[in-house]
Amino acid sequence: MVVHSTFPDFALFLYIHMAYADGHYHPAEHDTVLEKLTKLFPGEADPKAKLTQAIKVYNDLDSKELPQIIKDSFKHFSHITFPQRYKVYTDLYDIINADGKVDESELRAINVLKDIINAGSEHPR
Repeated sequence: MVVHSTFPDFALFLYIHMAYADGHYHPAEHDTVLEKLTKLFPGEADPKAKLTQAIKVYNDLDSKELPQIIKDSFKHFSHITFPQRYKVYTDLYDIINADGKVDESELRAINVLKDIINAGSEHPR
């Protein structure tokens, strides 16, 4: 299942997913996601509203569907280069480090995403 029409929207989804990986949406993680959002969408008139809407969309999804959404989306965006994917990965690391501690659940989540990102790069188109 693919729920995003653009890669930046999907990247924002991943940022939110990572911010929630430990079960908490820490204010420092929120600030980091917002900072990353402004780089993903440089012309966005209201980044805070965009983030609020993206969080709502994320929270409205069934959490059991998230792994499949992520896998399907990476397949859908297979044209995205490995450096672009890697940039998203490094952004995810910034997000989990934003609150000053990295929880084991965050490490598991980022390792799963790393495996998906690496798998997508093995089949260049």
